Amino acid sequence: MSESADKDSKTEEATEKKIRDTIEKGKLPVSKETSIFASLTAVMVFAIFFAQDDIARLGVFLSIFLERPEEWPLATEQDAIALYRVVFMEIAKLLGTLMVLLVVAGFAASAFQNVPQFVAERIRPQASRISLAKGWNRLFGLQGFVEFLKSLAKLGFVIAVLVFTLRGDYRELLSGMITQPQAFLLTVRGILIQILVSIVLVMTAIAAADLVWSRFNWRRDLRMTKQEVKDELKQSEGDPIVKSRLRSLGRDRARRRMMSAVPRATLVIANPTHYSIALKYVREEDAAPVVLAKGQDLVALKIREIAEQHGIPIFEDVALARSMYKQVSVDSVIPAKFYQAVAELVRIVYSNKARKVVS
Repeated sequence: MSESADKDSKTEEATEKKIRDTIEKGKLPVSKETSIFASLTAVMVFAIFFAQDDIARLGVFLSIFLERPEEWPLATEQDAIALYRVVFMEIAKLLGTLMVLLVVAGFAASAFQNVPQFVAERIRPQASRISLAKGWNRLFGLQGFVEFLKSLAKLGFVIAVLVFTLRGDYRELLSGMITQPQAFLLTVRGILIQILVSIVLVMTAIAAADLVWSRFNWRRDLRMTKQEVKDELKQSEGDPIVKSRLRSLGRDRARRRMMSAVPRATLVIANPTHYSIALKYVREEDAAPVVLAKGQDLVALKIREIAEQHGIPIFEDVALARSMYKQVSVDSVIPAKFYQAVAELVRIVYSNKARKVVS
């Protein structure tokens, strides 16, 4: 009941991150029917294009083996081993090409479905793989039911094909038993090709349907709850609370750095209580006045307080302070549009310093 409720709550499509993590763990959609289809196709290709010469060679061997048994003495253990070796080599010659085709077909089916990759996670021992509960769910869950139906359908189809084919060819098969081994094997090959072609044609449709189903089922199993999506978003982009705290700490550090720079200011331009901009200008060092600090409300009052403590001139100009606050940046020179107004204030500061020196 809880598992069903959990699946019902997974209404969101899997995110790219979850899909990527799942693929990296080697949990990929796999269609078993596609592999079976590839194997049957390999057997069909072997029977049509490669088996005739191999069967002819095996038929010659069987003719000699059955018609001249005196050539194969079995008096000693060595004779039996020699006979076994000869028979094994003849069968191996017939099946060698088939084995190669089956291996190639297996790799091709796997590569067609998913890009080959080595995943250590797949070979790591896991308790879940021997879990009775999970095994029960695999056997009697929806996936197990679908697999059972597919197996039942395939079995019924194979039986139908065999009955239909052998019903029309059983006389040919029986008559071939009294002919030469070579001719009989070629008869069997012809009947086998008919069976394989019929099965492969139907398996094409079954494999295509299973390929679509396996990907749909894989995507469905990867679905997430709304809470899982939110948690993943927090992990990927950062917790909003933590990010807010980091931004606050950053502003505090920037504010402390500004305040520590105010004592080096040449002058402060202020709106009486709302805005303050601390500027530094040294003729030998700066091409234009540089903004050391700026602030609004409490920060503006703090800038004025530090300026007063260090004897830095404060000029109250409401329009200029408001306009500069919106357009200047800390640690940057002021825009050219403010040169003339600020230059007049700088001139006053230097004039007052010169007057004090003279006096």
